Amino acid sequence: MKLIIEESYEELSQTTAQILLGHMHQDRRVNVSITAGNSPKRLYELLPPLTKNKKHLSNVHYYSFDEVPLKGEPLGMTAGLLREQYFTPAAIPESHIHLLEPEHYQSFDDEIANAGGLDVMLIGIGGDGHFCGNMPGSTQFDKLTYKVEMRPEYPWYDGLKAELGDKMPDAFFTMGAASLMKVKHLILIANGKHKASIIKKALTGPVDPMIPSSILKLHPNLTVILDQEAASEL
Repeated sequence: MKLIIEESYEELSQTTAQILLGHMHQDRRVNVSITAGNSPKRLYELLPPLTKNKKHLSNVHYYSFDEVPLKGEPLGMTAGLLREQYFTPAAIPESHIHLLEPEHYQSFDDEIANAGGLDVMLIGIGGDGHFCGNMPGSTQFDKLTYKVEMRPEYPWYDGLKAELGDKMPDAFFTMGAASLMKVKHLILIANGKHKASIIKKALTGPVDPMIPSSILKLHPNLTVILDQEAASEL
C-alpha cells in the first residue's frame, strides 16, 4: 500500500487528477472506474478542462462500480451523479460509458474482463467504512458483482430509507471485493476530520465485514490519498 498525505483537499484533488491522467495517457485502451460523491467534487472540476474533446484520450473508457435503482426515475443514483459530476461536463461520448445495469449485473465482470480489465479505479470510503455498495452487515468479501436486497435488519437500512423515501428500491447492485482485487491500480481518497477514525480502523485494524473497507489493504496495488485531517489519527 502506498500512502500519500497531502496538506489540503485541493492538493489531494490535484494529485489524484495527475495519477488518473497518467493512466489515461497511454497508447492503448484504458479502462477507468470512478466514484461519485463528495470527496471527488474538486477533482471533477479539475479534470473536464483536461479531458474534454481531447482526441488523444479517445482510448479511455469509463465504468461504474455500483448502482442504486431509483423507483420512478430513469437513471439510478450512481449513473445520475456520474453524469452530473463528470461525464456531461467532460463531454464523454456514450460509446465510452459502460454502466453497471441491474438487468445485466451478473455479466458485468465478464464484460470488463473481455475489455482488458480495469486499469484504475477511484473509490471513496463512507463514514461507516463502506466502499462501493459493500455495506456493513451485508458485505460478502468473496463476491464479484452482486445483488444486495434491502432488509430492515441491516444497520444502514434506516438511513438509506430516510434519504431515498418513496424512491427506495428493493435491491441495489455493486462490485464486490473479489472484483476490486482484479483492478490493476486501486486508488482510495478521503478528506476531512470526520473520516479520520474510519481511515484508522480500515487501514490499521483487522479485516472485518462490519468495516468493509478493511479488506482493501490486501489489494496488491493500493494507493491511499488523504488530506492532513483525514490522516490525523494514523
